[in-house]
Amino acid sequence: MKHIVQLFVLCLALTAGHAVQAAGCFADYKAKQDNPLRLHYGVAQINGACDAASAAAELAPRLAAQGWTLLNIVSTFGEDGLAQRKSSAGSHYLRF
Repeated sequence: MKHIVQLFVLCLALTAGHAVQAAGCFADYKAKQDNPLRLHYGVAQINGACDAASAAAELAPRLAAQGWTLLNIVSTFGEDGLAQRKSSAGSHYLRF
């Protein structure tokens, strides 16, 4: 019984650690629309792995649904990087 409780606690700890990581991952990116050409810089929360390739795979369809094309992921970062990017992202701060 003791081993079952320890296993349960270990599973909870791993699940909680994953949730914290997923909740704390963000990407700043550049996107465009054509005809007329419009560009924007934005910040988005990422739910998957916290790296540029995963962020691009997750963010591109979100942007495309609103008529935007992802140009590139500038960087991925944690919650500590949000405040410094908020004013630059303007209305595209956590929009997508």
